[in-house]
Amino acid sequence: MKKVISYLFFIVLLCFFIPIIFTNKRESIDTAVLNSLENVIENNIEVTEVALENYNYEDYNTIKLLHRETGEIEELNLDEYLCGVISAEMPASYELEALKAQAVVARTYTLYKIINAKPHGEEADICDSYECCQAWISKEARFEKWDDSTENEYWNKIVTAVNETKGKVITYEGKIINAFFHANSGGKTEIPVNVWGGTGYPYLQVVETSGEEGYTQYSSEVQLTIEELINKFKEKYEDITVNLENINEEIKILEYTESGRVKTLKVGNKNIAGTEVRSILGLRSTNFDIEINENSITFKVTGYGHGIGMSQTGADAMAKQGSTYEQIIKHFYVGVEIVDM
Repeated sequence: MKKVISYLFFIVLLCFFIPIIFTNKRESIDTAVLNSLENVIENNIEVTEVALENYNYEDYNTIKLLHRETGEIEELNLDEYLCGVISAEMPASYELEALKAQAVVARTYTLYKIINAKPHGEEADICDSYECCQAWISKEARFEKWDDSTENEYWNKIVTAVNETKGKVITYEGKIINAFFHANSGGKTEIPVNVWGGTGYPYLQVVETSGEEGYTQYSSEVQLTIEELINKFKEKYEDITVNLENINEEIKILEYTESGRVKTLKVGNKNIAGTEVRSILGLRSTNFDIEINENSITFKVTGYGHGIGMSQTGADAMAKQGSTYEQIIKHFYVGVEIVDM
């Protein structure tokens, strides 16, 4: 009987300890597998890169890019150049469809410049300054500014945007358009005649854009003392005079454009264009209100940029709502077609 009890006790002990032994072993195996998977993932991130696909642009395969700071001219493949434009002009965190829209817009803008404008003569096709053409940054310089954990993901996303819109340009009545773009429209885009004068373009009209309010570019403020304000304008207009005793009548908005931006601002004895006010005071947009309190004036600005063409935050907002890059482009450029070169 004692032997039977001993055997039973031994069997119970085995039943108790065997799961523990194998559980510990399984945990060790799982840990090793997870570590191996992490190494594989890390290695893939380091070595896997989306490559630019070849496309024959015939006369436009190579772009002569002028670097404004050094004066040097660099020759780049068109789509390689576009990757540098997109990474400089639009946050890579934006939706892929927004980046694709930017790729088509940047390609169109580049070819329009080469065909119609060529601002730097025959030596260069375009430059790397947003003040003259469109911004551009090299991959190496861009990676220095991005976080190490996202740089490969972001660059691959940009290359994908270029690859998936390969050869696409925007046309109006069969001709490549002047595809202007800006950061944030503040709810409505502007027409060129109110910014640069001239006759404008039929495809660049005032259109409404929703969803831009949540972006940091949507609103900003500039506060100056009345003295600082007058001094800034005196740098341009030496004969400007302002009656400080009646300041609310001396500084006021006289006229708005169709999109609600300031067309004319009265400053003492001068009526100054909203575009010039923006330049002199360093405002983000001509879409502003003014608030005068005692000895100071506050410019409450909505939007960022000249407001013409595609709004980049508007494009991202539309993409978040499910719009494709074609729908985004046709929203901001009226009556256009997207064609393959």
